[in-house]
Amino acid sequence: MHPSGADNRDVIIVGGGGSGLAAGVSCVERGLSVLLLEKQPQLGGTTGIAVGSFTASGTRYQRRSNINDNAFDHNEDAGRFARPEDEAAGNRELREFFLGHAGGTLDWLETMGLRFHGPSPEPPNRVPRMHNVIPNARAYIAALQLRFVRLGGLIVTNASVQGLLRADGKVTGVTVDVNGTQRMEKCRRGVVLAAGDYAGNAQMIAEHKGDVFAAVEGINPNATGDGHRFAASVGGQLRNMAITYGPEFRFVPPPEKPFSQLVPSSPAAVKLMGTLLPLVPKFLINAFIKRLLVTWQHPEDALLEDGAILINRHGRRFCDELTSPNREIAVANQPDKVAWILLDETIIKRYSQWPHFISTAPEIAYAYVNDYLRLRPDVAIQSHSLEQLAARRNLPAAELVATAGGTRNVDGVPKMQSSLAGNRWVLLGPVKSYFTTTEGGAVIDTSFRVLDRNGEIISGLYAIGQNGLGGQILWSHGLHIAWAITSGRLVGEVLAENNP
Repeated sequence: MHPSGADNRDVIIVGGGGSGLAAGVSCVERGLSVLLLEKQPQLGGTTGIAVGSFTASGTRYQRRSNINDNAFDHNEDAGRFARPEDEAAGNRELREFFLGHAGGTLDWLETMGLRFHGPSPEPPNRVPRMHNVIPNARAYIAALQLRFVRLGGLIVTNASVQGLLRADGKVTGVTVDVNGTQRMEKCRRGVVLAAGDYAGNAQMIAEHKGDVFAAVEGINPNATGDGHRFAASVGGQLRNMAITYGPEFRFVPPPEKPFSQLVPSSPAAVKLMGTLLPLVPKFLINAFIKRLLVTWQHPEDALLEDGAILINRHGRRFCDELTSPNREIAVANQPDKVAWILLDETIIKRYSQWPHFISTAPEIAYAYVNDYLRLRPDVAIQSHSLEQLAARRNLPAAELVATAGGTRNVDGVPKMQSSLAGNRWVLLGPVKSYFTTTEGGAVIDTSFRVLDRNGEIISGLYAIGQNGLGGQILWSHGLHIAWAITSGRLVGEVLAENNP
């Protein structure tokens, strides 16, 4: 293993998603030398595949809309999104600290040319707090990367960090594999863990949630918990590792690049779109949001509660559609980990207008049956006969007909609420079970320093984003991205003050 020969750099950042890039920008803005290591060939992480909501209080967008808001109220409302038992396990004090700084992060992002649409309401938030970046979350990555590189930051991709270096009890650098070459990288002020969650690590999921969840995939397969492992390897304490957002159903991504990925997200294009946004008719904005909605959001549980059924590649039901997470686990154990949702004429009619929708971005846009048929023909088809429906998806027609009619029962699977019938049928899918995010992370203080199991500081080690959640429960839309970028911004301030 070879040293890099650059022992005088100040900071090493592990991970090139939203939190890592934000930390890099914040550091170089304050004159620190920074090396950012990303194991994938490209930057982005989970932030780069998200819609891009940024939920914050006390923002200029709220003030412009005459909305008075504060972090205390926001913290109270944020606690109403999660299950009571999960919220009880959360770190409310750290979450209020974060929410008190999120509005400042939004201002900071705007200095890089980013623009936002909103604020939009999301109950049970008492006031609108959701700000949606234009045109999507890739704009965060483009703007932060450009700013980081322009100010002298160094990015190395295909760089898989293998472990942490320590000297005299202090974390002093990392060992890293860069395109097959092992080397050591050292720093003076600290290593920042920003490597994302562990939703894509089946072994870690099984360890902390139980073996039955191991078959469920992470929505980002590259989120393998590297930062969590590194923190634990030097005695870092991990908290709330069994709490996850999901499993939940999501339709498989489009076979081609989704529309949102074709929209320019360079800083110049974003600035131009932000300037023109007030001139764009509202119906066009809503149409764009709806296209994002049918690509990324999950089908509502109410669809199954109202009688739609899940079928597998054999055209058969295989689980009780009304029990979660058993149904999500069951889908993850089907052939190819996929299933389809079958709707009959009555259910189609019900889910064709308000207040019954297939998916939603709350209070922003609602997607109904016809929206999916129009915008996602890869996962939504209709026919006047079950036989035609089955043929189009290469499913056994006889089995599908028998299943829909309630005459094909499977041992251990409760009978249907009622048989399906009519002259119009819709099949939605494939649908898969995913973990969207995991809520476990290293325990940190408000300077983002990782703490050991005794609550003592591990010198030289910092954690942000999903690596440094510190026990927070962030279950409303837009809080994970807001925390990722806010924690990155603030850790740069801390490291600039930390003069070794």
